[in-house]
Amino acid sequence: MVFSSTVFLFLFLPITLIIYYNPIFKGRKFRNIFLLLASLGFYAWGEPLFVFLMILSIFMTWMLGLQIEKNHSRRLLAIATSYHVLILFSFKYFSFFSEQINKAFHRELLNVEITLPIGISFFTFQLMSYLFDIYYGNATAQRNPLYVGLYVSLFPQLIAGPIVRYRDIEDQIQNRIENKELFSEGICRFSLGLGKKLLLADYMALLADMMFSSNGTNSIFSAWLGAIAYTLQIYFDFSGYSDMAIGLGKMFGFSINENFNYPYIADSVTDFWRRWHISLSTWFRDYIYIPLGGNRVSKCRWFLNLFIVWLLTGIWHGANWTFILWGMIYFVFLLLEKTTGFQKKIGVLNHIYTGIVVIIAWVVFRAESVSSALLYIRNMLDIGTYSVIDSAFLEQFTGSAIILAIAFMGSTPLLRTINQKAEHVGLQWVKPVYCLFIFVLSMMQAIRSTYSPFIYFNF
Repeated sequence: MVFSSTVFLFLFLPITLIIYYNPIFKGRKFRNIFLLLASLGFYAWGEPLFVFLMILSIFMTWMLGLQIEKNHSRRLLAIATSYHVLILFSFKYFSFFSEQINKAFHRELLNVEITLPIGISFFTFQLMSYLFDIYYGNATAQRNPLYVGLYVSLFPQLIAGPIVRYRDIEDQIQNRIENKELFSEGICRFSLGLGKKLLLADYMALLADMMFSSNGTNSIFSAWLGAIAYTLQIYFDFSGYSDMAIGLGKMFGFSINENFNYPYIADSVTDFWRRWHISLSTWFRDYIYIPLGGNRVSKCRWFLNLFIVWLLTGIWHGANWTFILWGMIYFVFLLLEKTTGFQKKIGVLNHIYTGIVVIIAWVVFRAESVSSALLYIRNMLDIGTYSVIDSAFLEQFTGSAIILAIAFMGSTPLLRTINQKAEHVGLQWVKPVYCLFIFVLSMMQAIRSTYSPFIYFNF
């Protein structure tokens, strides 16, 4: 079920809120159990079979978590981690692995096609973080399996994050407080996220699809327009989902950590990854990079640690060589920045440099194959292009100039700054007004639009 669908907006969410806030059953136990059932129903709507896989993983994690806390056993942690890695590999990577085996031996030794459960990377990483936090003493094992289930399956963040740490939400499961102020904040945040998705991301998707479908025959300007459109699309699509998740969490009394901090104003690749998909980058930092020794080791070992983290980051995003190459691009530039510090010596050009790296990396990320990614990048860099500018660019740019300008401004803290200044001079009504305006426009678009899943549903 998609947050921006009419089924969710006009059926699932209203019914869930009405039952959750009913005036008869107000106890925390009722609300938690109902929210768990609603969340499982939310997932089962799109994955009627794989919901049982998620329930099995939750139950296994609950049992293993109790034993890990009791015995503080590294062996049990390894067994639990292996279970989740095996589940993730089987459903997400085994088909790709079998395909590579067939190519290597030039014959069909394995013929495997496995359907990918939506959101498996997100809820698997949450389950693993639960076990790691227990082992390292950062959280207490939950005695009630239903509450572990609620933590993992909570529908606002279930499909595409943010990746919530158990230690951040442990107390909220039983002691959160719902109130009107938090609920109204949640509605406004949800509305902004809905607008990002329906009004900006989906429009940018049409523009990007048109340019990327040219099979390398773009002019230079058209190639860059398509790449920039996808850069904006993936930001508004993913940050829009995170905004909606955070907003929905507030509506049910939960505080979910931020996942984005205006990544496109970053002044280095390092800074970009402090701002983009924060829950994933910090997950790899805390559970992979630091346990490997981080930068407190020899230089060669430090390079290897960085390489492992970015290889895994690429692999996490999908079973395709393009994702591995995407991760390696960031490994190379992060290594250069950390060893030379050159980005600090080029002044305002650091923003331009960072933007170019990020945009080209997104081209690789979006491409169906490495060869198609390289072909597109050739167009962008004026290598074998047909022309500098063409009619396709002129037509699409002139027709999209206004919404492109809005999207550029929307990717900066401009709106937040305006809101802060308005509140400072006593104009508290400004934020509710523009939230309502965006919500109305988004609802109108939701009614007339077709099914449009979020990009990160595939991960």
